[in-house]
Amino acid sequence: MIASGVVVYVSCQPVDFRKGAASLMALVRDGGLDPFNSALYVFRSKRKDRVRIVWWDGSGVCLYSKVI
Repeated sequence: MIASGVVVYVSCQPVDFRKGAASLMALVRDGGLDPFNSALYVFRSKRKDRVRIVWWDGSGVCLYSKVI
């Protein structure tokens, strides 16, 4: 469950799903956003059947991956 008030950013462009949590957070930083706030960053695969969500939970980077 996502708490109310959490900001969610969704990438419009697909990303290479061989990238791990650190590489996805680097994409967030390169996009001009702060990867260490409590926002969720959502990425999709080129095939459009997978999503990855990365976020900073205060003690480390979390990576959630889902096949749709």
